[in-house]
Amino acid sequence: MLRGVAAQSIFGTFGLVTGPESLLAERAVTDFVAAATAERPDASVVRLESSGLDAGSLAEAAGASLFASATVLVLNDLAELPNDLNPQLLQLAADPGEDLALLVVHGGGVKGKAILDGLKKLKPPIVDCPSIKPWELPQFVVAETRRNGGKATPAVAEVLVQAIGTDTRALAGAVRQLLDDSADRQLTTAAITRYFAGRAEVTSFAVADDAVNGRADQALGKLRWALVTGVAPVLITSALANNLRGLGKYFDARDARLRDADLARAVGVPPWKLKDLARLSREWTPSAVASAIQAVAVADAQIKGAGSDPGFALEQVVLAIVTKRRTPARL
Repeated sequence: MLRGVAAQSIFGTFGLVTGPESLLAERAVTDFVAAATAERPDASVVRLESSGLDAGSLAEAAGASLFASATVLVLNDLAELPNDLNPQLLQLAADPGEDLALLVVHGGGVKGKAILDGLKKLKPPIVDCPSIKPWELPQFVVAETRRNGGKATPAVAEVLVQAIGTDTRALAGAVRQLLDDSADRQLTTAAITRYFAGRAEVTSFAVADDAVNGRADQALGKLRWALVTGVAPVLITSALANNLRGLGKYFDARDARLRDADLARAVGVPPWKLKDLARLSREWTPSAVASAIQAVAVADAQIKGAGSDPGFALEQVVLAIVTKRRTPARL
């Protein structure tokens, strides 16, 4: 909900939604429109795209229609607003009038920054929608589960992220599906595996986890199954690189005497995963991790055209990673 709006009428005000996370931005818009139409059920709702607007269409949209005495106006994609409309929009935002509720949406980036900064100087209520970092996704899943009246532990949330990937919209949809089919509204690893075990990201992460942990047979078996079922080779090298980079960052940061939360942030993982990295750090050396990352880079180049057999390249890099570990795998 837009900060500062709840205590007063939404009409006669304007708000800003900023940032690239489209799911959060859409929810902010939905909340704004719902609050405005709850206050004035007779209001018409107008949604405009900034590109292609002219002075006349903006003025017409901001005014009352023949059928409604009030208007809720959502102006999307501020970055595409023609520059000659900047003064008109600033004037409208500064004085919307008592029958207009105005919401302006900017998707982030430098384009349109001048008009965005001008609007911010009017000190409107703002909803920030920054990109959710990969290591923040389990926290997003936990929050999304609570938002839908369910429960999820960070570890289970991480399993869902590995199953679905980094798309927040897909994660939100998966949470809803799992909760709808759960009698106790609890996310579980078993349910996630049952619904999403065939997803490409699950297979890729499973191959990477087995490789980094030195489980050669399991990693090769899952790799061959992944390729048979159509998983893109680049997803597998990406998962391998992700696991190794996380371990490398852990080596770099572990001696800095940071609190767990700060260490997790520096490494780019959820705090609960530090235990796994601490265990792996006893089985790897920093130089071995660096060498393994180089091997993944070579394999990545081979599957993108430098080599003729992506499957062979992937098998070789998995074996290379396994052999670079310092101690035997614990099965």
